[in-house]
This record gives sequence, C-alpha cells and structure tokens, in this order.
Amino acid sequence: MKYSRLTKEQFEEMKQEFINFLASQSITADEWEKIKKEQPKAAEQELDVFSDLIWEGVLNKVEYLEHFSANQIYLFHITEVTIHLIAIKIEHEGIDLTTRKGYSWLQTNLLDESVNIYTSSKALSEDRNKDIFALIKQGANITKGDLYRYFDNMVESK
Repeated sequence: MKYSRLTKEQFEEMKQEFINFLASQSITADEWEKIKKEQPKAAEQELDVFSDLIWEGVLNKVEYLEHFSANQIYLFHITEVTIHLIAIKIEHEGIDLTTRKGYSWLQTNLLDESVNIYTSSKALSEDRNKDIFALIKQGANITKGDLYRYFDNMVESK
C-alpha cells in the first residue's frame, strides 16, 4: 500500500465508486461478501488497492495545502515539479493562530514586528504525490489556495 487505507466513513461516502471498482474486476456483491468471509486477506488487498487509487486521483489534483499550528502557518503551492512555501511565524506570547481570536489578531496585525513571513521553494522528488501525502500526514489540509495567493500578492508587493 502506497498511501493509507480510507476510513470506514470515507468508504461509506464512496460506496458507489467502490461498487464500480469491484465491478471493473467482475466482482459482484455476492462474490464480495464471499471474499470477505472466506478470503479476508484478499478483501483487505482490494480495500488497499481501492484506497490507493482514490488517493492518487485526489493527490494528482492538489495545488494548495495549508497547515496551521499555534504560532505558525505554512501555505504551500504545488506545481508539477516544485513546491513553494510561504511561512508565517508569530513571535507574540498568547496568540494562537488555530483560534478565531488568534487568527483575527493576525489579520489586524500583519505588519507587527512579531509577525515574520518567509518564502521558500524546492524541487519535488520523483514521486510528487508521495511528497504531498507526507505533508497531509503531518496535518496539512488541501485548499483552494486563497490564503496562499493573498500572502503571495502581499510578499510580491513588498
């Protein structure tokens, strides 16, 4: 397995896609029930293959990720070969960017001397999707990139 198995909830949400996946392998609903009972390892493998297929489809489309912690925000823009980072670090006691109050503080105090903004870029490895998945495993979330573009414009205009 290349990524991680989908959760039970995710499988529930993708029930029709999983049925189609089984059908593409000529596995009927009755046969699937039989496989689960008589060949649990084979059933596990099918779940893993399906999970990896779903992850590949999702990761192929990822362009932006965000990761928030109490005093830092990491904003990523991912192209085919490069990952660009904008990092915002707050050196102000008592500010927690993961809260509404802390995030509001940042919005009104962007030019405060305790707010540091860094940028960086690096080449992705041979396996772009694995690099993206590693960031997701560390807590990053897939986004549409609005926050990245906002800070990118701000950094560009300095």
